[in-house]
Amino acid sequence: MRVIGLDVHRNFAQVAILDNGVVKDHGRFAMDREAVLAFATKTLTPDDDVVLEATGNTAVIVRLLTPFVRRVAIANPLQVRAIAWAKVKTDKIDAATLARLHAAQFLPEVWMPSEKVELQRRLVAERTQLVSQMTRLKNRIQSILHANLMPRETGRIYGAKGRARLEALALPADQMRAALRHHDELGRLATELAAIDKSIAQQALEDENVRRLMTIGGVDLVVAFSVLAAIGDISRFSSPQKLVSYLGLNPSVHQSGDHPAFHGHITHQGRGHARGMLVEAAWSLAPSPGPLSAFFHRISMKRGKQVAAVATARKLAVLVWHMLTKQQDYAWTRPALLQFKLRRLELSAGHPSRRGGKTPGPARDYSLKTVRDQERAWLEQAETEYRRFVAGWKERRPARGATPAAKGT
Repeated sequence: MRVIGLDVHRNFAQVAILDNGVVKDHGRFAMDREAVLAFATKTLTPDDDVVLEATGNTAVIVRLLTPFVRRVAIANPLQVRAIAWAKVKTDKIDAATLARLHAAQFLPEVWMPSEKVELQRRLVAERTQLVSQMTRLKNRIQSILHANLMPRETGRIYGAKGRARLEALALPADQMRAALRHHDELGRLATELAAIDKSIAQQALEDENVRRLMTIGGVDLVVAFSVLAAIGDISRFSSPQKLVSYLGLNPSVHQSGDHPAFHGHITHQGRGHARGMLVEAAWSLAPSPGPLSAFFHRISMKRGKQVAAVATARKLAVLVWHMLTKQQDYAWTRPALLQFKLRRLELSAGHPSRRGGKTPGPARDYSLKTVRDQERAWLEQAETEYRRFVAGWKERRPARGATPAAKGT
């Protein structure tokens, strides 16, 4: 079996072939489809292994080369220390190092998502970028108002009718022109965001796991879809701790020699957007009754709200692993709230509205105060039971020199 190492760049890839323990330089080929397929046809055999680092064009390279070889391995560039820390670093050496690491089974690999998961990740990334651009434009409009001693406007100024409200303000001509330009760009981005949300909703309707995660009170469509896109195949995580580590929600640990382990801040490694979505869901859960809210407030009393939000996000990651692995919904689901979220999902996907129909749908129950009060009372009872359950817990005394950590975080 041969191992082919590829050091991929923007315009070319350097090739090194490891055969019977000997590495030979095989030149380079251009980074375009025809050149990649020509290299695969002339050089590769069905018994070969190809290894390359994860880059922006890795996915398409892997899909082009996979039919020609036994396996394509993707290296984690942040963990290939032999390359990152090398004193002598060239393209030929990097390609040869990748081949040797793979042959020695020391290569830190990353998972290659399917085309479906790759599409989901692109949609999430595009939506995140649009939301960031829209927030920046809104802040620029507000800064113009602030510079002219005008009160901060609410969301009404950003909508379709907000342009007339903006034109009525007494702004200098140049600043009025800039504000209107930002407003028009905001409207264009809002149209694109609506199209992306529709695509996300249409895919979510076909995914039972999206509905399953939405049974958690603070998890909406965007959070559920973003987390699932980051996770991909849940079976690649053998334990909830593996998923927590993948999302960067596990605390960093420093230990050397006879000194006890020191637990610091979370690692912030892995899928940052999914981690942010779980933290956002934790903040949404805090004011609502339920066991997760009780956990949030229990930690916040000891360590503060910021730490409590991260700890609750970690708790959510563990919960997500169990729900997806065991194919079970959240035990403390609010039925009316879930139906309301599912109906909003259908409307976002383009389903027709049923307003004015003779038979109201199940989502209508959420608009009834009596139903909402009943669900909240049920969750308050569950929260009371949780508080009673943890009331007798005692924190372990930390080892000498170690930093104490809150129980349950």
